[in-house]
This record gives sequence, C-alpha cells and structure tokens, in this order.
Amino acid sequence: MLKDLLKEVVNSIVGKQAEGVVDLLYDSSYINEFIIAKKLDVTINQARNFLYKLSDFGLVSSIRKKDKKKGWYTYFWKIETLKSLEFLKGVLQRNINNLNSQLNSRETKQFFVCTRCNVELNEEGALLNNFICPECGDVFQLRDNSKLIKEMKKSIDKAESELKAVNDEIIIESAKVEKKHVSEMKRGEKKKSKERAKNRERSKQERVKNKKSSAGKLKDSSKKKLVKKEKKKTAVVKKKKK
Repeated sequence: MLKDLLKEVVNSIVGKQAEGVVDLLYDSSYINEFIIAKKLDVTINQARNFLYKLSDFGLVSSIRKKDKKKGWYTYFWKIETLKSLEFLKGVLQRNINNLNSQLNSRETKQFFVCTRCNVELNEEGALLNNFICPECGDVFQLRDNSKLIKEMKKSIDKAESELKAVNDEIIIESAKVEKKHVSEMKRGEKKKSKERAKNRERSKQERVKNKKSSAGKLKDSSKKKLVKKEKKKTAVVKKKKK
C-alpha cells in the first residue's frame, strides 16, 4: 500500500516513466544516481531531471561524495517517505474539496446543454443567449445531472478512502521518525555524557598534578629557606669567634 501511494506521488509530479524510482529508493539508504539511471534504463541526465523535480517538492533528498580518483562529485539519493505522504495528502484534500464544490453546484443549480455541439452553460449563461446555442442555433436542453452526481459521489468516496489510507500511513511513518529521533537524541546524550566524564577525569588528573607540583615547589622553597638560615647561623658563629 505504502509503495503504491509513493508511486502515485511520483506519477503526479514526474510521470509514470519515473515510478521505478520508488522501487529503487523505497526502504533503503542513499542510492548512487548512476545506479538509478542504469536500473531505470535512462540516461544520467534524464534520471537527474526526475530527481531534481521531486527534490523541488522535498520528496527526495541527496548527499554528495567526491570521487578521490576522478575528482568529481557523485550524488546519492533517498526518498523522503513522510514528506511524500504529506504531499499526497494535500493533493487528495484539494481534490476532495474541488469535487465537493462541483457536487454542490450540480445539486443546487440547473445546467443547459446543446445536444448537437455538447456546449453546456449554467442557467444564467443560457438565459443571456435566450436558451439558443451560440455555435449552431439549436435550443438548449435542460441537463439531467443525476448520472453525473452519482459519478461525483463515487469519486469523492474513492478519494476519501485513499486519504484515510494516507493518514494511516502518515501516523505509522511519523511514529518511526519520532522513534529514530529519540534514539538519535539518546545516542547524542550518551556521547555527551561520556565526554563530560572524560573531561571530569582529565580535570581531576590536572588538579592532582598541579597539587603535586605546588607541593614540590613549596618543599623546595622551604628547603632553600632552611639552607639560607643555616648559612646565616654559620656566618654569625664565625663572626663571634673572630
């Protein structure tokens, strides 16, 4: 179901010839654009054209890597499932709103048609033309909207059913994204926690080192003072003997 919905998105933007992009990128990591072109049996420029159009709507994303030997950059692509579903949801919702507006118009207004030219006008337009077809001169006939109304209701039911399926998939995909986000946050916090522990240990070692260094300096200073004091005493004794 999800793959079919994603294909519908691609089809609405690029066309049926690019639906294979979904099969390649669905539930996978980034794929080399040259592989995409080869699998779709199109040129690299055609493949890029498909991908750039989808990228304009945020439905695919890419990263680039530099070829160390050749020196040029190659792009790798993946499909953005949640954004694609949200895009399709918007398309379906607008379609449903449009169909409901047309349905309301057909249920509440009269329309007139020329059976020869198939020209249709609303009641106001027909009145302005005196209910005479401006193309052939035949008299307009009141259109029976019952069949069209029935078809519109079927189209609305189908679109609403598809919208429900899209909303269900959005809930599932959103849960996956949230779970991934929480997992990444936990890994990030764990990494930060380890860094903080390392920094604390490093600071502790620095403090111990500085403390030993200060103690050593203090000891040397005391020793020097003692030697100086002893020299002074010796000098005094020698002076008294003289």
